[in-house]
Amino acid sequence: MIEIRNAMALAAGLGTRMRPITNERPKALVEVGGKCLLDWTLDRYGAGGVERCVVNIHHFADQMEAHLAARTGQPAITISDERGEVLETGGGVVKALPELGSDPFFIANIDAIWEEAGAASLDSLRAVWDGAAMDALLLLAPMDATLGFDGPGDAFLETGGEVRFRGKAKSAPYAYAGVQILNPAALAGRTVSRFSMMEVWREIAAEGRLHGVTLPAFWMHVGDPRALAEAEARLAR
Repeated sequence: MIEIRNAMALAAGLGTRMRPITNERPKALVEVGGKCLLDWTLDRYGAGGVERCVVNIHHFADQMEAHLAARTGQPAITISDERGEVLETGGGVVKALPELGSDPFFIANIDAIWEEAGAASLDSLRAVWDGAAMDALLLLAPMDATLGFDGPGDAFLETGGEVRFRGKAKSAPYAYAGVQILNPAALAGRTVSRFSMMEVWREIAAEGRLHGVTLPAFWMHVGDPRALAEAEARLAR
């Protein structure tokens, strides 16, 4: 199993769908199940052996800095400051590359949570990662085990592990669960600018180098107040 010690948490979003809660705080600091969304991600990283995590910040950046400064233990935190411009998922990672290094690293959205069931999700990704065959490995949630995801699904998972996007199909059985391993070489030639990671995925999918693994747990996408309430209710049970 490959050792991956560096990671990034994508936490610079404006959280517009979470309003009015995010009128006073960043989405990353919205609490569910007794802790904020960002800490769900950072705690999962710490438990999974990640030693260093880059967190990008923009909305209510001062609150984010104060919260991160108060954290102790693993992982150690480095801030990627996007006060000047939100760079989206792709551009934010490119900006952070000098801190993340040249080896594969984890990337996580902060609005996806779950309670581990069996094998730890990060270990599930590590166990499947094959740098000779893939440039990105996505954690995928079965659509029948999700909450807060309003859509027909994102992708199909082929028998060889390759990810195929839904395209014109009416539905697909998997949603992206918000965590991936990325080979930074997949970003070669890209500059710090505003773009989505989806652009990168589509490029490497065309080469058969985008793979996936299923999440063995119930997945909750906490993207708006309704999903927040539903997640709270499920965790309370």
